[in-house]
Amino acid sequence: MSSTAPVLFDRTLLLRRQARAQGIEPATFLLDRVIEDMNERLSAVKREFSAAADIWTPGEGALAPDRFASFARIAPEEDEALPLQPESLDLVVSALALQFVNDLPGVLAQIRRALKPDGLLLAAMIGGDTLMELRQSFAAAEAECEGGVSPRVAPFADLRDVGALLQRAGLALPVTDVDRVVVRYADAFALMADLRRMGATNILLERRRTPTRRATMLRMAQIYSDRFADGDGRIRATFDILWLSAWAPHESQQKPLRPGSAQASLEAAVKRAGKT
Repeated sequence: MSSTAPVLFDRTLLLRRQARAQGIEPATFLLDRVIEDMNERLSAVKREFSAAADIWTPGEGALAPDRFASFARIAPEEDEALPLQPESLDLVVSALALQFVNDLPGVLAQIRRALKPDGLLLAAMIGGDTLMELRQSFAAAEAECEGGVSPRVAPFADLRDVGALLQRAGLALPVTDVDRVVVRYADAFALMADLRRMGATNILLERRRTPTRRATMLRMAQIYSDRFADGDGRIRATFDILWLSAWAPHESQQKPLRPGSAQASLEAAVKRAGKT
């Protein structure tokens, strides 16, 4: 990890909570959706991949290893260093793991080095406005009941940031999009139970270390219901899944035109349009 990257997440705690989630009945509906979508997206790519790696996907991973002549499944670790050789892979995937990375630019640069020329990165991560309802409800309840606000929901990258990071890592032809999933629950406590079953509760280093007062929790749930409930009383929870894909550069790929190399100017095109 870069020495300049801020350390936001307690990855040791992340591993413990993910292991605990696997020991109970895990909530996998978001991961199942992503894995199905990932395989559909890969099926649309008209080329064969012989060497692949799955980076930190929870559970059993996103790819079937028998599809590839060479396959590496990198399990989540405290360390963010990837045990991958330079230019050793045609394909790297990651499903719902990169949102808990302290040095995302560094991890993307490691993936770029591990890809062969014209190798593909396809990943999905939580981002955008995910859990904005829970964030707002906790902030309002703590401000009202305790006179201050503590970090409760992790800061998430937005779509533009992710696209810029792909380019910064030296990857070509970056494409990003978002899949917004709105899930309804009986109340805020049912949502929080699902987050525990995902292994996705608060792992911020700056998190509050003492139990939240019961009055604050009850007020949070009331604010959540007041602001984000539907007519039937069930609350909404937003999950934004950010999709990112990019390729290791290769001479066969399309290149953007050099500045000034266009055969016709924008000014001339506008003048022609004005005459029609």
